[in-house]
Amino acid sequence: MNSLPVTAGRPVDPDGAPAASRWRPALEPLAALLRDRTAAVGLAIVLGFVLVAVAAPWLAPYDAEEQHIADALQGPSATYRLGTDEYGRDLLSRVIYGTRPALLIGVLSVLLSMAIGIPLGILAGYRMGWVDRATSWFVDLMLSFPSLLMALLIVTLLGPGQELTVIVAIGLSHVPVFVRLARASTLVVKNLDFITASRAFGSRDARIMCRHIMPNILGPIVIMGTLSIAGAIRQEASLSFLGLGIQPPAPSWGNMIREGTSDILQSPWVAVVPGAFLSLSVFAFNMIGDALRDLLDPRGLTSNTRTRPSGRRRP
Repeated sequence: MNSLPVTAGRPVDPDGAPAASRWRPALEPLAALLRDRTAAVGLAIVLGFVLVAVAAPWLAPYDAEEQHIADALQGPSATYRLGTDEYGRDLLSRVIYGTRPALLIGVLSVLLSMAIGIPLGILAGYRMGWVDRATSWFVDLMLSFPSLLMALLIVTLLGPGQELTVIVAIGLSHVPVFVRLARASTLVVKNLDFITASRAFGSRDARIMCRHIMPNILGPIVIMGTLSIAGAIRQEASLSFLGLGIQPPAPSWGNMIREGTSDILQSPWVAVVPGAFLSLSVFAFNMIGDALRDLLDPRGLTSNTRTRPSGRRRP
């Protein structure tokens, strides 16, 4: 039976490096992110929302659509911890179940945007010519509309009420952001020496774009993706508030806020509770995005390097 050699009680690779060191490059960015207090708090909040969404059937004291008309618009109490709405539905149960569409639509819509926008941006930035002109024209056309207005138009065309429709609408409205970001990053990376060397060795354009350019532009894209999740959650709530997103009686933070606006002076908790959950989720993703920007920004790393003592005195 073959086994790795052991040095000082630790298994090592055949080249002599400890086996555990193979995982260090992958874990170092995560460790650096966790050392940032802002990122740690944001990750903890997001992880809490994910756990709530997964364990919703066990955490919610009532069914999200169960009505208790006799208990309508009751304030927080031992029976209803966060109060009830105008139909007597438990607000705690509804905001817990509302976490599911918020996270699902927020994450999947951004992944859809990245899946469309990143290849288009890399192709436009690398090939230039008519491909770049056509892509830029398409992006400028889409950016002439506000993202929420674009999402409203797409939802109206596809038909409101379905999660898939909302995901497609929000995802397509965010595509221009990733196209422009990927294109701008590609214009910088494609002129670097290792790309020129790869061309000289006969690498095909598709290989250069996938194996060399894409990994080297992921930093700003990851940052934008994290911040875009916060925007997508906010857009989903806006569409639901306008009646074009998740349809009642299914719980969504947006339609819960809309239902609470009619009695906001007499029963403010009906709108305040889902609004607080919405704000907290958006705040958490923004915190993570800001921390990632500080971690992955090359100019930040350069400024940190310049502050370190070099051991030599400049003449």
